[in-house]
Amino acid sequence: MIASPKYKSLLECIGNTPIARLDFNIKPTLLAKLEFANPGGSVKDRTALFMIQAAEKAGLLKPGGTIVEASSGNQGIALAMIGSLKGYRVIITVPDRTAIEKIETLRAYGAEVCVCPNTDDLHDPRGYHSVAERFAHEIPGAYMPNQYYNKSNPLAHYTTTGPEIWKQTEGTVTHFICGVGSCGVISGVGRYLKEQNPNVKIIGVDAATSAYSSKIPKAYKVEGLGIDVITETFDQEVVDQILPITDADAFSATRRMANEHGLLVGISSGAVMHVALEYCRNLTENDVVVVILADSGKNYLSKVFIDKSIGSVKEKISENQNAESAL
Repeated sequence: MIASPKYKSLLECIGNTPIARLDFNIKPTLLAKLEFANPGGSVKDRTALFMIQAAEKAGLLKPGGTIVEASSGNQGIALAMIGSLKGYRVIITVPDRTAIEKIETLRAYGAEVCVCPNTDDLHDPRGYHSVAERFAHEIPGAYMPNQYYNKSNPLAHYTTTGPEIWKQTEGTVTHFICGVGSCGVISGVGRYLKEQNPNVKIIGVDAATSAYSSKIPKAYKVEGLGIDVITETFDQEVVDQILPITDADAFSATRRMANEHGLLVGISSGAVMHVALEYCRNLTENDVVVVILADSGKNYLSKVFIDKSIGSVKEKISENQNAESAL
């Protein structure tokens, strides 16, 4: 007789991701929560599941309905995976800064993808958020989780990610660092950890030209970061510090993590690591720092890791071969 499996469905595999110590020759202990181990490949699996389950329970999303969401990729991917499992139509709007790997992953799950201009303002009618809202209003039976405004977003992390970190560190965590966008992770985890120990420092990493961190907001290339709108999902009372990072530093750090440290992580995770390592310089051997590695670098190969000069090199080789053939 076959033993009963531990997980009865793919959705039960979301969460309980491993935590690993990283060796960077620094004084404090640096631990990484490996969120790319979720079945959909990112930390957004947690929030997507919570938001869809809450919508189903409230009758906002019914069998045969349509899920519409604005996402730079990972939230959309998680919703597309869940939609495929549950039989929902899924439409995801993305800004044109989104890596092609993410767009193709969305399509692989059967989602419909609408690529929108990468605008300076989240409320620009051409932008991915406004277009998603229009779709949700126009399509019968459509439901938009709207991660920026949905309280199930931080609740997912208060209920799962925060307790996991506290348990995995045996209550020794002193600092928590993560990327901020919709602010679900920092708000949910931050609130839980502060309830266990008010002295835990909660630090967010934001895009330098976001509406929050810049007096003159501008479009940016980094994905998974950027506080472009402040809503009730952002619990600012539990946040000790928000540190900005430029596109250049984020991209450079992401490449370095893979080339020098064996961490093939996404751009937001590269940004978090850059900030965390700088921050750790002022800490002691008694500190325990936990960072969130939100997704894998496999989602960004064409955007971050592939040398754009390769194409010209191949063309040059082809030219030389043709020249030799003509001799």
